[in-house]
Amino acid sequence: MKKVWYSIIVIFLISCEKNIDFKLQDSQPTLVVNAEIENGAAPRVELTKSVSYFSKINLDILSNSFVHDAEVYLSNGQLTQQLKEYSYPLGFGYSWYYYGIDSSALNNAFVGELNKSYQLKIVLEGKEYFANTEIPALNVLPDSFYFKSIPQDLISNKRLMFLKNTDPKGLGNYLRYFTKKNSEPFFPGPNSVFTDEIIDGTTYTVQLEPGINRNSPPQKDGNFFHTSDTVTLKFCNINRATYTFWNTWEFSNQAIGNPFSQPNKVLGNISNGALGSFCGYAAWYKTIVVQ
Repeated sequence: MKKVWYSIIVIFLISCEKNIDFKLQDSQPTLVVNAEIENGAAPRVELTKSVSYFSKINLDILSNSFVHDAEVYLSNGQLTQQLKEYSYPLGFGYSWYYYGIDSSALNNAFVGELNKSYQLKIVLEGKEYFANTEIPALNVLPDSFYFKSIPQDLISNKRLMFLKNTDPKGLGNYLRYFTKKNSEPFFPGPNSVFTDEIIDGTTYTVQLEPGINRNSPPQKDGNFFHTSDTVTLKFCNINRATYTFWNTWEFSNQAIGNPFSQPNKVLGNISNGALGSFCGYAAWYKTIVVQ
């Protein structure tokens, strides 16, 4: 009798199922902004258009996503410069495009400075987009960073990086780090941003993973440094908006394909519905040869 009852329940539950079909529409391309300014460096602004969720990503689609002929202005409150579009050849007929200081109009050009605010304005297809950022003071500097052997593999040439740091008392310190190995570019760590909500006013030691190129598959042993590597740490103080953008972006990136991850929205600081961010970096550099 129990088996019959269970069968009736199962049939009842199955009969209550309803198929729901979602008809997703292709959205219109949206402006995507990747802009930054750093102390002692010229501003750089990359403009692209978003691609459809259903697009099969390839080099042609990525190349065609760059935005050309936009009017891009950057102000430090005293000077305003219109940035110029440049192209950098990547090979195989493809180029990377960005907006930077116009070398033919240097009278109002400037580089980033500590403790200064900046305003970005973009004019494109009859619309205006705005964003603000700041380069904060270098309030937090590493006490030291160093390399240690892997505990379970002491005889290999693999090394782990550790950072020792003292956080000043008072909440509100936001940080981001990048690493450069040998002739590679600087890449941000897998989890590159952190705040002092838990470690406020303390001295702590934390392991820093090598920066990664998110456009390439992970390399073998890519999560280690190795003896004889020349490693440069780029350690940046940032503001809350820059921290929030990269914190939500990295969480979203790591959640791709995970059906158990919680919903997440990347929080940028560009107006008028554009995606992306305008970030300011107070950067500190130091280079060590790994032993």
